[in-house]
Amino acid sequence: MATRWGICSAGKISHDFVVALKTLPREEHQVVAVAARELGWAQDFANRHDIPRAYGSYQELAQDKDIDVVYLGTIHPQHHPVGLLFLRAKKNLLCEKPLAMNMREVLELTAAARENDVFLMEALWTRYFPASIQISDVLAQGVLGEVKLVRVEFGMPMLDVSRAVKKELGGGALLDIGVYCLQFACMVFNGERPESIQASGCLLDTGLSLCVCVCVCVCVWSVLCVCLCDTGLSFCQMAFIFGTKGTIKIPAPMWSPTSLIVNGNETQFPLPEPSQPLNFPNSTGLRYEAQEVRRCLLAGLKQSPRMTLEDTALLTSICDEARRQVGVVYCQDAE
Repeated sequence: MATRWGICSAGKISHDFVVALKTLPREEHQVVAVAARELGWAQDFANRHDIPRAYGSYQELAQDKDIDVVYLGTIHPQHHPVGLLFLRAKKNLLCEKPLAMNMREVLELTAAARENDVFLMEALWTRYFPASIQISDVLAQGVLGEVKLVRVEFGMPMLDVSRAVKKELGGGALLDIGVYCLQFACMVFNGERPESIQASGCLLDTGLSLCVCVCVCVCVWSVLCVCLCDTGLSFCQMAFIFGTKGTIKIPAPMWSPTSLIVNGNETQFPLPEPSQPLNFPNSTGLRYEAQEVRRCLLAGLKQSPRMTLEDTALLTSICDEARRQVGVVYCQDAE
């Protein structure tokens, strides 16, 4: 029986997610409804993707009894209130990154999922790519020896993108692209909580982070991780893991990796071609997080072992501390 998806928000990332779903067998994944803030937007989206039902409110989607899981693709500040709407309606939820604006909101979403006995997963799609899974396997096998240094860079000019520069839209380098760097560090450290976090950066006039460098040190392993993100400049967009016996290189784009170089040996992970034009690079790779959701639901799991709710909480705590040191404050932080 197919996993029946409801899509919340008719924006660019939701479009790419539905296109990615269409690269998977129809007997496994079907989109049955979409909701937007305006009915016309939802209807246009439904027509473009051959979706049976379109709703002009998120509440209607939450009440649809034919949906197994909701994909939440709204802007960052809406993840918490809209996420709570679906969780309290006992809907399984795949929520776009970041799961919420801060730790308080993450804990409230997590509590709601547990109280209503439903599945919740942060859609950090990088974590579910075959290349990322192989990285974890290589590290677990000790191929690199003792890991000593991790370096991640993600820079992309985004100053002309509203959601990246407006505080009310949850903009800023850390929440938008910095989480990809920080989640990579968390994956390499296998959930080990850092003992030292040092962040520095520069701010836009709006008080949002433009460029942020976060140094995360796990003293138990004597490992240093340097994460650099920037919404004003283009960086190499690669990641490196250096160990006493070897190196892993993740070529660009590190947030949606299609190749991996381990001690000089490269492995390719080609993506399927999209049926429609995409808004973001490699977006058919969103299929991997959808596959993980289906696998977890069929197994009766309430969270993904690949990206647990504890993993999300750790990532959020690092991001919160980095924002505190750099001086980025959102209205949600005062609530």
